[in-house]
Amino acid sequence: MRESVSAVFTTAEKVYFIKRQNYLSVFPGYYATPGGKVDSTDSENSLNHPFWPTHIRPQILHALIREVKEELNFDLEAALLSGEVVAIHDIGVAITPEFNPYRFKNYYLNIRLKSPVDFKVDKSEVEFGHWDSALNLLSMYYSGSVLAVPPAISLLKAFKENPLHDKPIHMTLPHDPESEVPMIESIYGVRQFLPLSNTFPPANRTNSFIIGDESSIKYLIDPSPRDELELKKFIKSISKIGFQRILITHHHPDHFEYVREIAKQFNVPCEMSEYTYQAIGAEFFKGIQVNFRREGDILTKSLGSAVRVYEVPGHDEGQLALAPESLNWFLAGDLIQTIGTVVIGGPEGDMAKYFSSLKRVIAMNPKTIIPSHGIIVGGIHKISETLNHRMEREQTILKLYQDGKSEKEMLDIIYKDLKPELLPYALKTIDAHLKKIKAEL
Repeated sequence: MRESVSAVFTTAEKVYFIKRQNYLSVFPGYYATPGGKVDSTDSENSLNHPFWPTHIRPQILHALIREVKEELNFDLEAALLSGEVVAIHDIGVAITPEFNPYRFKNYYLNIRLKSPVDFKVDKSEVEFGHWDSALNLLSMYYSGSVLAVPPAISLLKAFKENPLHDKPIHMTLPHDPESEVPMIESIYGVRQFLPLSNTFPPANRTNSFIIGDESSIKYLIDPSPRDELELKKFIKSISKIGFQRILITHHHPDHFEYVREIAKQFNVPCEMSEYTYQAIGAEFFKGIQVNFRREGDILTKSLGSAVRVYEVPGHDEGQLALAPESLNWFLAGDLIQTIGTVVIGGPEGDMAKYFSSLKRVIAMNPKTIIPSHGIIVGGIHKISETLNHRMEREQTILKLYQDGKSEKEMLDIIYKDLKPELLPYALKTIDAHLKKIKAEL
């Protein structure tokens, strides 16, 4: 596991937070404290200033000095000598949970300054940074306009209670892996559950969500634990929040496995597109009330904003997406993934419709994108990147088609390094591209 370090700059009244650029590979678009990875080149020599915590390895502290210099153009050692730094405190360690593909052991060091510094941020990594009270930053989170990992929220809560906080903060995700599935709330009002599921590798979990204000209908979206043991853990976790209806985004099994058992146990109806219902089959839903949903329907409210249904075919003809009118988030289902790739093919796949769905979401420009597999991401960069990649792939396939290559020959050229078990899915994607190309020629 890699190590990293974060600088929690504070004054007697304010905290300094940055917003990471949306195109970064790790936590894109997230509000966070400055910092980064510990490198093997970071010095292991001791630091002599009495403010440095002696129980933390020098390599971690040197990484902090380097990261602050690179990201904020701030010379921490010079600030110590000049008296600009009032104190440095170890305020805890957070270890990224096992469900996240980006795993780090992150050290948080509180650097208290006499007064706010106008940091010169590295625009290649940081969209902006600003000083504010922990109360105001938390209010932004509770309004749904801030994307943040749980340790960042824990930090803000601690400094809201005491702006001079200087003790370690408990930042471990509160769940018992033996009896519960993890739940995080990177966007306030969108509770994200992460059960292990029978999904397509390299992903091994399908995100499930509960949305809806206390005064509105709560929806459980895409419950799909992989087996009875995971189902038991999942039920314990979702029972803490409660819900009145289930929504299935589309008919692939890793989005509705055990939905029948959950619907019957909680005595709630299931909602989906008519295509999804027909694809799964009426027999599956015997004894369960089923409601069909379509483009424009309003399901509930999230932070007071009406949540609408959007039809986003391409990966699956009947796939539904959701977004509040505020567009603080867009729950995209399998339109994109932030771990692995989306398969387009088979009777339910349509590359032309997939392109149109991607373009539609890009035009809507929501603040965050919520996929069914992987972490939530800020902005539309991931959607745009996916579309551009598919367009480039289409040009490659078009050239090979014009050269008279067969689909098998295209597979050998384009996917020569792909694992053998994934080749059938790659062939489906090639076929979907060819259908689009032939229809447009």
